[in-house]
Amino acid sequence: MKTLNIKSLKELAMKSKKSTGTRLLGALMGGALAISSAVPGMAFAASSEPVVVASKIDGEGALLGNILVLMLEKANIPYVDKVQMGATNVVRQALLAGEIDIYPEYTGNVAFMMNDPVNPAWKNWQQGYDLAKKLDFDANKLVWLQPSPANNTWAIAVREDVADKYKLSSLSDLPSALDSGMKFKIATSAEFVERADALPSFENTYDFKLTQDQILAFPGGDTTVFIKSAAENNSGVNAAVVYGTDGSVSALGLKVLDDPNGAQPVYAPAPVVRASVLESHPEIAELLDPVFDTLTTETLQNLNGAVSIDGIDAKTVAREYLTSKGFL
Repeated sequence: MKTLNIKSLKELAMKSKKSTGTRLLGALMGGALAISSAVPGMAFAASSEPVVVASKIDGEGALLGNILVLMLEKANIPYVDKVQMGATNVVRQALLAGEIDIYPEYTGNVAFMMNDPVNPAWKNWQQGYDLAKKLDFDANKLVWLQPSPANNTWAIAVREDVADKYKLSSLSDLPSALDSGMKFKIATSAEFVERADALPSFENTYDFKLTQDQILAFPGGDTTVFIKSAAENNSGVNAAVVYGTDGSVSALGLKVLDDPNGAQPVYAPAPVVRASVLESHPEIAELLDPVFDTLTTETLQNLNGAVSIDGIDAKTVAREYLTSKGFL
């Protein structure tokens, strides 16, 4: 299979620059064409009604949502494109109300959706997925398909040169490196420092303690600011609080340290679909499961970086990736 070619993505992007309104209109027209070609006369049987695809408004939401759209399009499944519909609560409520049929969600969010935040299962990839799948089906008749092996949770990233020098691959390696005299200063938010489930949770789980001199706290929570501070070594900063699949992490030369002991809940992305829609279109699972299985944390970082750093349209990035992997 071909590897993802960022240069080719940039070339494609030059050809596909359109306004947001034009992209939305084109997606809707594409859905209408798919519908009319699948069912002559536009007369739908129950199983041929268009599948309404949505996603969250952020960059990764656009990427994952377009993956869903492109895979449905490949299979000639009629669809309506509502990618980047809104924030989590907006998209979730639309799914529960039957206004949309499928969108990408994160396993860890179910902990709060179902008022079960202290369950230790959320800190384990498989257990969190199994619990999300059971709770959402029992309560809402929603089906969680194959999750990505990625984790888009709070994480700590360090400069790659620091990681190489001190052989840092996970947070388990951090205490001994700190004890050996490694210079360490992390850019983060005041909230991350103060919240019991944030920095204190990392410190307690991995048995280390940062001093005030090792922390540069910003008033806001923009992880791009933290990442750039570490990348540029501003004020001696060589580490940053990030989200696990932040696109600028690898692009700016940082490495995310794994969290093997589960200091944070796992937020694995997966398509969530209404059970009645999946019953009408069982092939949706067969289409999407192998795709999401390839979306590792590093892969999503690279794809998100193509969108957020290089400015390439999310649908272009999604199409090139799916093509490179042989899905299209």
